[in-house]
Amino acid sequence: MTAKATTSATFEQDVLKADGPVLVDFWAEWCGPCRMVSPVLDQIQSENPEKITVLKLNVDENPDLAMKYQITSIPAMKVFNKGEVEKTIIGAKPKFALEQDLASYLS
Repeated sequence: MTAKATTSATFEQDVLKADGPVLVDFWAEWCGPCRMVSPVLDQIQSENPEKITVLKLNVDENPDLAMKYQITSIPAMKVFNKGEVEKTIIGAKPKFALEQDLASYLS
């Protein structure tokens, strides 16, 4: 199971109005570290489908959202809950480190 994509058109419904926490992975096709973290996020999603939703947002295709959420380096992950950013994670990390960052959502 791979993380679903969200866009400027679907962001409000997919993320801001979602039930429960949503991790948005801000990424780009050309970003090597983004490609490294992607399968890790897919694993976390498939292992915790009831606890957290993982969505991907391509910053090149959705520059308005990248600007709105002040994405200055990628990969950047933001956890939204009830329409608000609760946590920001910057950079590619191994699975155990991401799980530690997300422990309050995964437990």
